Amino acid sequence: MQPMVPKRMFFTRGVGKHRQKLQSFEVALRDAGIAPLNLVKVSSIFPPGCKIVPKRSGLKNLNPGEITYCVLADSSTSEPNRLVSAGVGLAIPARGEHYGYISEYHGFGMNSRKTADLVEDMAASMLASTLGLEFDPDADYDERREIYRMSGQIVTSRACVQTAEGDKNGLWTTVVAAAVFLFD
Repeated sequence: MQPMVPKRMFFTRGVGKHRQKLQSFEVALRDAGIAPLNLVKVSSIFPPGCKIVPKRSGLKNLNPGEITYCVLADSSTSEPNRLVSAGVGLAIPARGEHYGYISEYHGFGMNSRKTADLVEDMAASMLASTLGLEFDPDADYDERREIYRMSGQIVTSRACVQTAEGDKNGLWTTVVAAAVFLFD
């Protein structure tokens, strides 16, 4: 049996509102473009040599009903004005033969910038510890980001985040963010 190692990946995000929680999740998946897929949540490894592609070209390679692996974050609320957030972060190593990390977060009360910083920080910190980089985990992320950059071992980090305020009339509001893997 051939190993199942993704060759490409894309990021997507979405928001959904509905009277029912499950249906608000479905609407969020539609907004993200991944509702017609059978999604399988996987953990946090970005395969060596995997390429990041635009969402549009990634979606063109998927068919309705296809089993699709992804790192998925989602959060829901029915409380008016409650801030919900979902995000995935990525840290890519400089050495192409080494794997990277994808992190996910789903929660409340954090705006887009804070959520993006958090998921990037988590991914970069996991990668840094795997690479043996010395850093103070309690230091500010900006300080650690500079250490990671100066080491030359972490090429880049990025985030895909979706936030929304709970519907003022109490409809369920769901946010999703995903890193979707492609095998072709």
